[in-house]
Amino acid sequence: MNARDHFMLLARYHVWATDRLLDAHVAPLSEHDYRRDAGLYFKSVHGTLNHLLVADQGLWFQRFTRGESPRHRLDEELHVDRAALAAALKQASRDWLPAIQSWDDARFDGPLTYTSTEGVTRSLPFAALLSHVFNHGTHHRGQISAALTAMGHEAPELDLLWSVIADTSGRP
Repeated sequence: MNARDHFMLLARYHVWATDRLLDAHVAPLSEHDYRRDAGLYFKSVHGTLNHLLVADQGLWFQRFTRGESPRHRLDEELHVDRAALAAALKQASRDWLPAIQSWDDARFDGPLTYTSTEGVTRSLPFAALLSHVFNHGTHHRGQISAALTAMGHEAPELDLLWSVIADTSGRP
């Protein structure tokens, strides 16, 4: 599998896992469970979802697609409204697909130079950083899954394997 195909797989997984978590497991949460401090790094499900949007769309997507290094706080609340946040997260996950498809093969082998949120300029391997983007989403979706379980709710099955099965079978 070449780099583009690998990252397209991860991007499709990112869409699938985001949709599955939001639609089947976060949407039914009471407002109390959605916003309460669940012991997560960003406190609540809402805080963690906002962090995902800041990191995914507000920082990394801009760095990869526009060569920009926006300055956002990692705990910034981009959307107070949970429906608007869910819609923004879904769109953010989908935005990676055409971007990855448009990059030439050589781009995956080069560096990405950006300025961190602390103002430090870094130049690191493009493919490793793109892997980080998708791994970061998986990490925080896992935190939310654990919080859901701790609250007594069913946690989603979000393993990559199940997205591959869904992709090949046509079933979610």
